[in-house]
Amino acid sequence: MQIQWYPGHMTKARRMMAENLRLIDVVIELVDARAPEASRNPDFDDLFAQKSRALILNKCDLADPAATKRWTEYYRSRGVKALQMVATESGGRKRALSLIEEAAREKVERLKEKGIRKTVRVMIAGIPNVGKSTFINKLSGATSAVTGNRPGVTKGKQWVKISPLLELMDTPGMLWPKLEDQTAAKHLAFLGSIRDEIMDGEELAGELLRTLSALCPERLRERYKKLEPNPEGELTDLLDGVCASRGFILPGGVYDTERASRIVLEEFRSGKIACVTLEDPLGKAEKPQPENGKGNV
Repeated sequence: MQIQWYPGHMTKARRMMAENLRLIDVVIELVDARAPEASRNPDFDDLFAQKSRALILNKCDLADPAATKRWTEYYRSRGVKALQMVATESGGRKRALSLIEEAAREKVERLKEKGIRKTVRVMIAGIPNVGKSTFINKLSGATSAVTGNRPGVTKGKQWVKISPLLELMDTPGMLWPKLEDQTAAKHLAFLGSIRDEIMDGEELAGELLRTLSALCPERLRERYKKLEPNPEGELTDLLDGVCASRGFILPGGVYDTERASRIVLEEFRSGKIACVTLEDPLGKAEKPQPENGKGNV
C-alpha cells in the first residue's frame, strides 16, 4: 500500500504559519502518543528553528503508558521540553500552562527587566487530527476552536485569548509534501491523520489487523473471538475473522468486509481494541507490548 496525501490547503497553511511567526513567542507542537515520531512533521524543525518550542504527546490514554513514558524521556534527553497529556481531560491543563510558561520564560523575563509586561503568543501546531483544537478549548475553558475527529477540520488560523497575558493561535493540521517513510505513513493512516477516502479501506484495516497481531494478539482475540491473529496473515482472512466474530454477513453468506473494515478502524482509533503504541523510541519500530495492551509505568 502506497500512501500519499498533501491537499492544496496545506501549502497555504505552511505559508500562513511562516508569515505569522513574527507574532509568535512559543510554538507548542502536538503529536499523537500512539505514534510520536510518525506524527511529527519534519518540516517544523526548519520552520520553527528560531522559536522556543515544546512538545505535547496527546491522546496518551489511547497509548501504552510504558511506551509513552519512554518517548517522553527520549525527547527530554535530547533537550526537548515534552509533556504527556489527554486534551479532553481537565487534569493536564495546569501542567500544559506550566509548559508554556517554561518555554516563554526567557523572553518574558528579558522584557520584564525593561519594564515591559509581555503578552505571550503561542502557535499550536501539528499534523491533522492530533487534537490541537481540543487542546485549545481545554485551556480556554470554552468551545473557541472548531473540533472534529477527522483531518482537515481547522481551515485557517484562529486566535484564542486564554488570559490577559496569554493568547493561542490554532492552525490547520499540516503534513509534509512527500511521505517517503511508508511505515510512518501507514501509522498516520491507522490513526486517521490521513483521509480514509483516499485509501482502500479494506486493505488499510487488514494492515492494521496485521500490526495489532504483533503488538497485542490476546487483546485482538478478546475483541474479535473468531479471529486468529497473524502478523503474516492474508488480509482477507483477518477481515473474514472480524466478520465471523460480529456476524457481518451479506445475503448469500458473503462476508461484509467493507463494514468490518470501518469497525476495525473506528474501534482502534477510539481505544476499544487495545491501548497500544505503534513505535518504540529504542528502535523507532513496532515492538511487542504487554498482552493487556496497557503496560506498566
